[in-house]
Amino acid sequence: MANETLTITDNRTRLTYTLPITDGNIRSMDLRQIKKDASDFGVMGYDPAFMNTASCRSAITFIDGDKGILRYRGYPIEELAESCTFLQVAYLLLNGELPTDNQLHDWEDSVRHHTMLHETSKQFLEGFHHDAHPMSMFISTVAALATVYPDSRNIHDAAARRLNMTRLIAKVPTIAAYCYRHSLGYPYVYPDNELSYAENFMNMLWRMVEPKFRANPVMARALDILFILHADHEQNCSANVMRSVGSSQADPYSSTAAAAAALSGPLHGGANEEVLKMLDEIGSKDNVPAYVKKVKDGEVKLMGFGHRIYKNYDPRARIIKWTADQVFAVTGRNPKLDIALELEKIALEDEYFVKRKLYPNVDFYSGIIYQAMGFKPDVFTVLFAIPRTVGWLAQWEEMLTDPEQKIARPRQVYTGYAERHLTTEQKSTPQSATANR
Repeated sequence: MANETLTITDNRTRLTYTLPITDGNIRSMDLRQIKKDASDFGVMGYDPAFMNTASCRSAITFIDGDKGILRYRGYPIEELAESCTFLQVAYLLLNGELPTDNQLHDWEDSVRHHTMLHETSKQFLEGFHHDAHPMSMFISTVAALATVYPDSRNIHDAAARRLNMTRLIAKVPTIAAYCYRHSLGYPYVYPDNELSYAENFMNMLWRMVEPKFRANPVMARALDILFILHADHEQNCSANVMRSVGSSQADPYSSTAAAAAALSGPLHGGANEEVLKMLDEIGSKDNVPAYVKKVKDGEVKLMGFGHRIYKNYDPRARIIKWTADQVFAVTGRNPKLDIALELEKIALEDEYFVKRKLYPNVDFYSGIIYQAMGFKPDVFTVLFAIPRTVGWLAQWEEMLTDPEQKIARPRQVYTGYAERHLTTEQKSTPQSATANR
């Protein structure tokens, strides 16, 4: 449309510039033409933490934070969580469409074929101390897979790229389970390819001496739903790292390890562990009002509430809350749930939180469920990394095949000294420095 433009007047020079608007946005590079004089670099956008900067065009995940909407490839997250398996959703994220029955059968077979770890990877894991953090072990082992599969460097070969993406999706549950069992001093359990993706993971985690592990179907389905909810979330911190590292044409294992490292921080993937710590600190339902007062007074933070994107109820939180009821029907009610429900009730009614749009997010209930299922808090972030690997890889491949993408290299606003020079006292020569030793 002819009026799809933005006119800017530079009051320094009185010059006017007309910039095209595409998909509701202007290109930051169009700002470079706005200069004081010919020697000026041009105007840049200054945006710490990318609060209002789009770094890519993507067709994978859509979020409307104000309305509480999350869709994968156009499908509402609620429908996918209710009606699909995780591997169906993984196929959707990677390929753009849900699989047919034949495509799903082939996809599941392909994943099963790659669940085993090379023996050298197992030996690599053995080098970690028994109390090494599972997430640190996970990051390191994923990165080390690049040495096992040197063909992963062929990132522009579509067949090689897809093979290594499949390997990663198949192997991250095995790596996660082995990291967990290593921390407990238990022997590793090989994958059982007769089981579903979630059931096989549970088998590798918890099988002991029984000849065949039988996962509780309610628990297996709950884990599958949690995997679906965590599979992708647009351009979050770890996805941004995946794209940034991948833009250098690094292999998918190195890029995924970098993304997992970003995920490991308490402000990202580690947030649900922080929620449990908060609930432990509160102690009981009766102590919730006093803790809320501390939050209002700025003495403590309310973990699991609020989100950079969502200014409404996180749609994933609703699904997790329903899933929690199914899990607790099997495991028994987690006493932390009563504290959480009371905290949520007050936060949703109190003007302080409503005004700030601090609604429960995906982390608020997920840690309670994981703990009820038998997971230790230090493995929570690893559980997050398993499904998010699919999202990372979808983002990575989309970036590689986008002709507009180049190696990531943000600009800066320099705030240091102007040019200055060494004083006579500061000057020395390498010869004199060596002679004085």
